[in-house]
Amino acid sequence: MPIDIDKALGNLPTNLQVYSRRSSLLATNIANADTPGYKARDMDFRAVLEKAAGAGAVELRATRKGHIGFDTRTGPDAPALYRVPLQPSLDGNTVDLQTERAEFTQNAVRYQSTLTFLNGRFKGLLTAIKGE
Repeated sequence: MPIDIDKALGNLPTNLQVYSRRSSLLATNIANADTPGYKARDMDFRAVLEKAAGAGAVELRATRKGHIGFDTRTGPDAPALYRVPLQPSLDGNTVDLQTERAEFTQNAVRYQSTLTFLNGRFKGLLTAIKGE
């Protein structure tokens, strides 16, 4: 009986890609904390994962030529949004270093836990293949 690897791994590979992209965005924000006029960017993480998993997805479509376009990219290709600052600085920079570091740390923990779950899935598949 063949094993469907995509079904066995579930959303974990997509989640890793999303976590990786978010880490990159957050690291860029931290690196530009002192850059005048830099606008902090992030992604709507929960919405991206739900959309990638297909949970609660509503398909939008334009029915007329004049309709405004919409972005349907999901997963790691989802668009980066500008973060609303808690307290913007005088030079126009919207990076809050404490928030960015906290988000980066939380994202790193989620990335690592997803890797752990993925490792467990591979071990389970290997056990099933070997028949132990």
